[in-house]
Amino acid sequence: MKRTLFSILLILLASCTLASPTPSPFGYFAATPSLTPTQTPGLPRILVVESFLADIAQNVAGDRLTVETLIPLGVDPHAYQPTPRDAATVADCSVLILNGAGIEAFLEPLLANAGGERLVITASASLTPRPDPSGEHPEGDPHFWLDPNNVIQYVENIRNGLTQADPEGASVYAANAAAYIEQLKALDLWIAQQAATVQPERRLLVTNHESLGYFADRYGFTVVGAVIPSVSTDASPTAQQMAALIEQIKATGAPAIFLETGANPQLAQQIAAETGVKVVADLYTHSLSAPDGPAPTYIDMMKYNVSRIVAGCQS
Repeated sequence: MKRTLFSILLILLASCTLASPTPSPFGYFAATPSLTPTQTPGLPRILVVESFLADIAQNVAGDRLTVETLIPLGVDPHAYQPTPRDAATVADCSVLILNGAGIEAFLEPLLANAGGERLVITASASLTPRPDPSGEHPEGDPHFWLDPNNVIQYVENIRNGLTQADPEGASVYAANAAAYIEQLKALDLWIAQQAATVQPERRLLVTNHESLGYFADRYGFTVVGAVIPSVSTDASPTAQQMAALIEQIKATGAPAIFLETGANPQLAQQIAAETGVKVVADLYTHSLSAPDGPAPTYIDMMKYNVSRIVAGCQS
């Protein structure tokens, strides 16, 4: 135990002084600015904070509206630092769609700098959050979207907001929302079928941070722990917390540690070395991939993640 604590202290100190990771095709450090779309005159200009949420919103908006994304692909919304250009982008929009539940901590000062008025649609409105185990985030766990059933509520909230902003498009938004909800229901069934292929005793998740709670609750997995025991990546574990996680992994037999793309893998790799588990470091949980990647849409993102989680738990 003393050797483990000493090793963890070394790796924690090293992680604080790491140089920026080499950019990867879709990692948090390879962000590509989103292009400003051509907006149809007279219709509301829609700005969505996260890429996965923009895809959901575009499915509701259909061909009637063009949806622009604020945060570039691959960037972690927990730790996003807005640019001066972002204030101008926000100022130009007439509708802003955000996830809510505290994940967009940067937004309040950005909105103040942007000024003006706009309709704000909180996609997660009326959903009940899971508590943050760290107790540091009273809003609770914001990762509702990792259960497609919660995204049905997202779709309904977006439909209602777009109808308020553009009443003449109400029938379009209603039809598009209904069609997309059917796709989400089919996705939920597919995920349940994939999860059922994993033996119950191996449905154990260790994650980079507390992000898969809603997914686990829905599909019969157990979250053993997280490298960062918080619903935000904007935190750091203590040596004692790392040692406790190592003991939990050993006690439960959790088969893998699952990280989102772009997350610093060093702490997870240290834990893996201590426990003999593998590290699956390519989940898309907070951002879509590039169009030619494995997760260019929300539904693709979920299917890709499930395939990686199932394979990681089975092997």
